[in-house]
Amino acid sequence: MEQYKIKCIGVLTSGGDAPGMNAAIRAVTRTAIFNNIRVKAIYRGFKGLVSDEIKEFQTQDVSNIIHHGGTILKTARCQEFRTPEGRKLAFETMQRHEIDALVVIGGDGTLTGARLFAQEFNIPIVGIPATIDNDLWGTDCTIGYDTALNTIMECVDKIRDTATSHERLFFVEVMGRDAGFLTLNSAIAAGAEAAVIPERETSVEELENLIRNGIRKSKNSSIVLVAESGGGAQGLADRIHQKFPNYDVRVSILGHLQRGGSPTAFDRILASGMGVAAIDALLNEQRSVMIGIVDNEIVDIPIAKAIKEDKQVRPEKIGVLQILSI
Repeated sequence: MEQYKIKCIGVLTSGGDAPGMNAAIRAVTRTAIFNNIRVKAIYRGFKGLVSDEIKEFQTQDVSNIIHHGGTILKTARCQEFRTPEGRKLAFETMQRHEIDALVVIGGDGTLTGARLFAQEFNIPIVGIPATIDNDLWGTDCTIGYDTALNTIMECVDKIRDTATSHERLFFVEVMGRDAGFLTLNSAIAAGAEAAVIPERETSVEELENLIRNGIRKSKNSSIVLVAESGGGAQGLADRIHQKFPNYDVRVSILGHLQRGGSPTAFDRILASGMGVAAIDALLNEQRSVMIGIVDNEIVDIPIAKAIKEDKQVRPEKIGVLQILSI
């Protein structure tokens, strides 16, 4: 029996954009071409697969993109792909373009859709984790996380300048959905007094004590980072202001600037390594796996496990912040 050979792959980005996605697209494209595999670029994620927005890529199509944020393939939400009829249309598009396998770049929602698609139509699919939230199990870091961390740190550094000048208490709201990785680690990096994350309940009384201790030690400003889930920074700031009416309380919501910007060297290197590994996985007849990095080694794990298991915040990181905030 003749061995099944992949002659053409499709590559797409889906979900929220993350800095480093372009580096991953570049790596996937060039590694596939190096191995004599044709590459079809699918625009606007799964929506482009349903509506047939596809272009064949050559090496030059991914020149000079490694340093750009966002994704040259665009990204969009697709309600149609959530239906069996929509996924059937997507599969028919793949057949018309003679696409044998897919590399999907995105977060847990992207990988969940990819796994279902792979099961229904027996398609070889490899996932590359790209989300600033860093909330996928099975990888120490996701593409875009390091860049977002640096962006938040730079913003908080600037906020501290004005907070100190005006003797203010700032609550800074950070992205991350239901995960506190961005909030906690950027708080450590920026020297914040506290981080309010969904994985650990922080009472108003606990924050009160932190602020009170700071005032006693003549700290003339405080910065608290707050994860966007669970009411965010504004509600918390209002409650604290009631307890400390003499303290000048302000809120800064960083918003979508956390997703933008040129990717850091770390994210470019990570995305490049993962892109090469994704094609290697397909050549080794791997199916429904996600590429990850664990202890600085590239690994692959089942997509089913990556989206099912909860990634935990390390308790010692919380301890580090508490010790250093005195």
